[in-house]
Amino acid sequence: MSLIAPLALLPALMACHSQGQAPLPPEALAAVNDHPGAPREALARAVDALFTERDLGETRAVLVMYKGRIVAERYAPGYGPDTRLIGWSMSKSVTGVLVGLLVADGRLRLDESLPVPAWQRPGDPRGEITLRQLLQMRSGLRHRESGDPVRDTDTVRMLFTDGRDDMAAYAEAQPLEHEPGSTWVYSTATAIILSDIATRALTDSRDPRIRRETMADYLHTRLFEPLGMHSAVAEYDAAGTLEGGSMIHATARDWAKFGEFLRQGGTVQGARIVPSDWVSFMTTPSPRNPGYGAQIWLNRPQVDGHSELLPGRAPKNLFAAIGHLGQYILVSPDQQLTVVRLGKSSTQERVPLMARLGDIVALYVGSED
Repeated sequence: MSLIAPLALLPALMACHSQGQAPLPPEALAAVNDHPGAPREALARAVDALFTERDLGETRAVLVMYKGRIVAERYAPGYGPDTRLIGWSMSKSVTGVLVGLLVADGRLRLDESLPVPAWQRPGDPRGEITLRQLLQMRSGLRHRESGDPVRDTDTVRMLFTDGRDDMAAYAEAQPLEHEPGSTWVYSTATAIILSDIATRALTDSRDPRIRRETMADYLHTRLFEPLGMHSAVAEYDAAGTLEGGSMIHATARDWAKFGEFLRQGGTVQGARIVPSDWVSFMTTPSPRNPGYGAQIWLNRPQVDGHSELLPGRAPKNLFAAIGHLGQYILVSPDQQLTVVRLGKSSTQERVPLMARLGDIVALYVGSED
């Protein structure tokens, strides 16, 4: 066997060794375009780390878009470009845009009382809750998002046990725990209430089939189809209410299209889908939490001081849709960048996971074509 080919590889292998880096697996480099807008090998290594480092959990899909084009895309075995993956709470950001469409249509208003029959009885203080407060997670309604035992949390009870057949009824029956507008509390129930309000704005019917079909038609004709999100599928409960807090599924490419749509201020290829001031509203800090907007996370410390994203490492106007178990759409308008990561990571694993996603974002600071 000739030694010429192995000898030809020695300079590259020695360079890797001198830099303290192992040779890059072929599949890692193949996942990155020739001209990704950042150092190609560094991007390939950053993406590869998401799939190979054990303390990050299980990464199923990663997609990087720069200046509107896919520059890196990789999947774990068993997954691919046509695989629909659940967004979990990334679905809330879709619901936020859905509400924006209805506001633009004149069917809903941000600061008026809401069409929730359970809140309309004389003297019920919940009648003071506004759409703006719901979107910004400061309704004041009692809610326990997580805890131990998990089966007793409101989120699990609403989605999977005693509230599952009519999730909106469960969410809307909760009493006030704080004065409306005064306190930020992250709540999947809030997104279910928004989904119910959106459905009521489209139809007066209480027939589950009509509610489901009416909402599905609106979502697809006004949002999913214009964005090219042809894979997107939403789930509905037995009452016909969109499960807009957690149960929207799409491919990694289509989740990236949603991120790009937000990055471009609510437009797709120059066509306006939602008013630009609505995207600005979604990405403006809530009065009670600088790290959260309206159904979307912001690159600032949270109200309790911890960080969900990358304050100090990435542009301040970076924002994200975030889902349970480590689903992310990171959007950085200043960098013309969208990064999608889908998979399964524990709460502990999400800390180093975000650091590795930050490595990808950092490659595009000051980058050139």
